[in-house]
Amino acid sequence: MMLKIDNLHVHYGLSHIIQGISLEARPGEVVGIFGRNGVGKTTLMKAVAGWVKPTDGDIILDETRLAGLAPDRICRHGVGFVPEDRRIFPGLSVEENLQLGLMQRAGRSRSEEKSEIDRIYQRMPRLAERRRQAGTTLSGGEQQMLAMARVMVGRPRLALIDEPSEGLAPMIVADIFAIIEEMKAAGTIVLLVEQNVGGALALADRFYAIERGTVVVSGHAGNDADKARLMEAIAV
Repeated sequence: MMLKIDNLHVHYGLSHIIQGISLEARPGEVVGIFGRNGVGKTTLMKAVAGWVKPTDGDIILDETRLAGLAPDRICRHGVGFVPEDRRIFPGLSVEENLQLGLMQRAGRSRSEEKSEIDRIYQRMPRLAERRRQAGTTLSGGEQQMLAMARVMVGRPRLALIDEPSEGLAPMIVADIFAIIEEMKAAGTIVLLVEQNVGGALALADRFYAIERGTVVVSGHAGNDADKARLMEAIAV
């Protein structure tokens, strides 16, 4: 299984936001997506998730063409998205938000779904304590954990994670990064957009740097020369 993005283009009206991005990611890899604000990182994630429609190019996951599919169909192909703004559903409890994450994998029995939610509660006891509480009343850190848990509960093949550490206390950030490590160990493909470059590189296997909607640098997170080129490319 592999994620392959080939010559992807995305427009917002007359604005050409993504200008021919190509990248690959394999099971059990964390691939960092870096760049300054406004260069197209979030638009790339939204295009893979189906929230915006590409104007050209392909997005292929395990021989399934995702480009142009509706978000719910992409979700059912095992794609989970943790957006920058978390998108906790108003009016729904913590547990109801988690149940929506089960859409990533159809065909499970009710007992299997309960087992998956119980697994999440064991991993994140704070969510278990608040399972009947409205998701939007949680603290910022708890909402981020819920957004991560909503993806984890479906055991996704591909997880898209956009700026998970933004504005959070170091202890919460450490737990979120630990969750990403667990996804990686489970064989999930992870695309990670993150401004905490050092923390993200500690998790990542490979990376791509974007500038003006194109890839300007790619490399291996463990290679010092590649990291130096990355830091030069994204320097403000």
